[in-house]
Amino acid sequence: MTTSRPESSRPLHQAKHPRTVLAGPYGHPFHPILVTIPIGAWVASIVFDITAISGNQPQVFEQGASWLIAIGIIGALLAAVFGLMDLLTIPRGTKAFTTGLTHMTINLVVVALFAVSFALRLAHGYDGVSGIAVVLSVVALLLLLASGWLGGKLAYHFGVRVADEETQAEGFQ
Repeated sequence: MTTSRPESSRPLHQAKHPRTVLAGPYGHPFHPILVTIPIGAWVASIVFDITAISGNQPQVFEQGASWLIAIGIIGALLAAVFGLMDLLTIPRGTKAFTTGLTHMTINLVVVALFAVSFALRLAHGYDGVSGIAVVLSVVALLLLLASGWLGGKLAYHFGVRVADEETQAEGFQ
């Protein structure tokens, strides 16, 4: 016997399931796993920048920060593909979809700021830390915090791509 879902729960049910198996299985999307790559790389790049500014081997840490930013950009673009797949599961015209669009837009700005920071670093060379490049990286990281908060809201408040309570209950039996 098939039970019918109330009309009001269909959009939520739709947003919990992957649009394609490539986005990750039900209740375990790939996007949140992949975002750890750019976040980790970009946070580490700021640590390297601080070390370059205050340390006695600045060129090593300047170069390291540049490579970490490049790794973060590549990781962010990969995570964005999976994030877009998750966004497409959310019905348009909902608060969750608007939050998802805002999350995506901020992330695109973050990637652009880090790309400009990376380009400035390449143009400047490793003869000294480029203050503008570091400032852009810090601003991008602050925006990333805001975007991460929105991503958390999508998962923890709206339950996008999170297994329903019946599935979650299995872990507490």
